[in-house]
Amino acid sequence: MSGGQNTANGTTAAGAKARTDVTEAVGVTVVSGVTGVPGVSGARQIELPEDRHAEELAFLAEYDEGPRPPGWHLTPRAVVTFVCGSDGETLSGADGRRLVVSRKFVGDRGLVERCVVTLAGERGLLLVGEPGTAKSMLSELLAAAVCGTSALTVQGTAGTTEDQLRYGWNYAMLLATGPSRAAMVPSPVLTAMTRGAVARIEEVTRCLPEVQDALVSLLSERRIAVPELAGGPDGDGTVHAVPGFTLIATANLRDRGVSEMSAALKRRFNFETVGPIDDLDAETELVRGQATAALARSGARFSVDDAVLEALVTAFRDLRSGRSAEGWEVERPTTVMSTAEAVQVATSMGLGAAYLGDGRDVVRTLPGHLLGTVRKDDPADHARLLGYWDGPVRRRAEQGAALWRTLWELRDDLV
Repeated sequence: MSGGQNTANGTTAAGAKARTDVTEAVGVTVVSGVTGVPGVSGARQIELPEDRHAEELAFLAEYDEGPRPPGWHLTPRAVVTFVCGSDGETLSGADGRRLVVSRKFVGDRGLVERCVVTLAGERGLLLVGEPGTAKSMLSELLAAAVCGTSALTVQGTAGTTEDQLRYGWNYAMLLATGPSRAAMVPSPVLTAMTRGAVARIEEVTRCLPEVQDALVSLLSERRIAVPELAGGPDGDGTVHAVPGFTLIATANLRDRGVSEMSAALKRRFNFETVGPIDDLDAETELVRGQATAALARSGARFSVDDAVLEALVTAFRDLRSGRSAEGWEVERPTTVMSTAEAVQVATSMGLGAAYLGDGRDVVRTLPGHLLGTVRKDDPADHARLLGYWDGPVRRRAEQGAALWRTLWELRDDLV
């Protein structure tokens, strides 16, 4: 996949040698490409998309030389290609390099294109939808492709303060030298404003209304006033956003009413709804890929049979939609039966097979994992899962489907 002197992780051999020399000089341990202080692992459980897909981002930056909005690392067209992939097509760069861009977001390409157009217009983008529909992942991918970093992020909670959207102070410097730009501690949003980058706010509706209100003037006026700096050597105390700055926020539909957004704030965002994956094969492939990657990080191999994995995803889709693939009515549980939850169940089944395998068929662990997922919010959902077993599972078993017959025989595991 890599070209020239690129290594598997997208760095040059010379660069790796230089880093090795530096780390050895300061007494840092380097083992199999993982850097860290002695006794402390430098490995990451989750790689940022700009690191994980560094090779693709570098390739696309050279591949598409079309017009780019101010501050953008890629063209809007290349951003869409990065997120949605090249549909298996091998792209050829000007330097002769060839690369197939992987698909990272399984969803509507039109949705991604509208998101990119919104960001190109420097307008706020709000991604809404049920939990587990990859809103955060999409926002990370967009930010990484547009400005090279997805790390300028504020996690919205009831404890999020206005300072976390604006700025704070290094109080030691403040007491020693007085108010200055050097003594300021910029928020991720302020950093994005000064860099012309994309800031991300996760779960914006979990922030208190007075914190959300700070975004209204920020998105309208594109500047932040710092009264402490007014009249000093750092100018009038106003920090202005440079071209390219914009903001992506996410919100769960299940959180509606927690801290409802004001009409004024809503007007400053373009809303895009991220829905569940509508294709069984695509969702199954995504679950397989995510679970395989999770087990690889644990040093294990994902060995869940394809038929079992499809049954797992089918059950999630049936319970999520309230209707089976055959059109039979299903009572929907209160719990969100998201793709993300399906990935967690598939990963748990794979880990059980890898570390606790005792010869049992892995399908026999599926009812227990489903039960743990379904009843986490409402005990009454236990009865709804039993109803699903007495409905679609039983009917599929009666129609002769061997795997569903096995699942029907395991009904007592749910009682």
